[in-house]
Amino acid sequence: MAGKGERWAETGVGAVVLAAAAGFLIYAVGHANGVGGGAGGYDLVARFGDVGSLTAGADVRVAGVKVGSVSSIELDPKSYLAKAHFQIQPQIKVPSDSTVKITSDGLLGGQHVVIAPGGAPDDMKPGAEFQNVQGAVDLFGLIGQVIRPQGGSAPAATAPAATPAAPAADPYPGGH
Repeated sequence: MAGKGERWAETGVGAVVLAAAAGFLIYAVGHANGVGGGAGGYDLVARFGDVGSLTAGADVRVAGVKVGSVSSIELDPKSYLAKAHFQIQPQIKVPSDSTVKITSDGLLGGQHVVIAPGGAPDDMKPGAEFQNVQGAVDLFGLIGQVIRPQGGSAPAATAPAATPAAPAADPYPGGH
């Protein structure tokens, strides 16, 4: 049977653990967007045919430097394209002819967005949509195609249809 002192010690340790967990939760919620909680940045939009495993909160980078984050991804019910919203730091100006693409951190890593700045003299305004986009590439699908090529039936399908040919001349005329 535990004494009163042990119970108070267990209660105290439990309270410290709960306080530390609450502190971590407050810190995580405060830094979740990666761009100062979403305040002060501006929104840009891109529509992709495939976003792969891109999720809200993923980095947006220019030249490998984080300049924002993905704030949301939704399906456009009219075009069936994935519409991604990016929150960009206010001091970063993106030229209007820039290209945006989804890339992978590695074979098993997460995905992020890369902006390749264009050379246009005018910048994208808040809420503007990228015109040059490249969706996610399915790395495992590409590796599978290399490992298991879909050959075998392809040459037969591309060969011309067989036409009846004249019988070949008998190399041994007059019988054997």
